Amino acid sequence: MDIAALSLKSRRLAGPGTELAFLGDGETKLELIASGSDPNPTVGSGISIGFTVESVDAAIGMMKEKGIPVESGPFQPGPGIRFFYVLDPDGWRVQFVEMM
Repeated sequence: MDIAALSLKSRRLAGPGTELAFLGDGETKLELIASGSDPNPTVGSGISIGFTVESVDAAIGMMKEKGIPVESGPFQPGPGIRFFYVLDPDGWRVQFVEMM
């Protein structure tokens, strides 16, 4: 949670073997669902998560300090944007983007 600077707002059990956690400040919250009872959860396609950062270079440095490898990037597809990806513990790509 400290990597994306999301504070834990609430955490609760949602049934046998299932736990919910809500992260974030302001109106938008990120809901995480952990279910140990389903070893093969169904995940929809087209899911993407990303976070804005002040500096891609600083964010990459923080990832290296924490032992998190950069999966790809950094990329700069235009003059106003740079980004890179890491993989979360389940192998999902997470984007960190700097709007310049």
